[in-house]
Amino acid sequence: MPYLNIQTNRKLDAEQQTIILQKSSALVASVLGKPEEYVMVALKDEVPMLFAGSSAPLAYLELKSIGLQADKTKIFAKEFCQFVSDELDIPGDRVYVKFNDAQRSMWGWNGDTFA
Repeated sequence: MPYLNIQTNRKLDAEQQTIILQKSSALVASVLGKPEEYVMVALKDEVPMLFAGSSAPLAYLELKSIGLQADKTKIFAKEFCQFVSDELDIPGDRVYVKFNDAQRSMWGWNGDTFA
């Protein structure tokens, strides 16, 4: 049910992509306290992007999950920005993180919804 989409203008080789996907999947599960078997992560590199008029390295993350608690998004933002800084060498002030709390009836899986 949790889905993390990572977009960056950085170019990553296949090994880097695999490492980022694996580590970010584990991070999502850990931060949200949900089983990793339900976590989905997408990574898009070399996306043409500008932030503050600059094409310096940047990232945009979007996290969707059922039961995402608004009072914890500051903690989540800190964790994800630190992850991007550590793994992609992109400073936190060049990262946006969008949070979406999905309704159970609006999230499908295995031919059904979570409602």
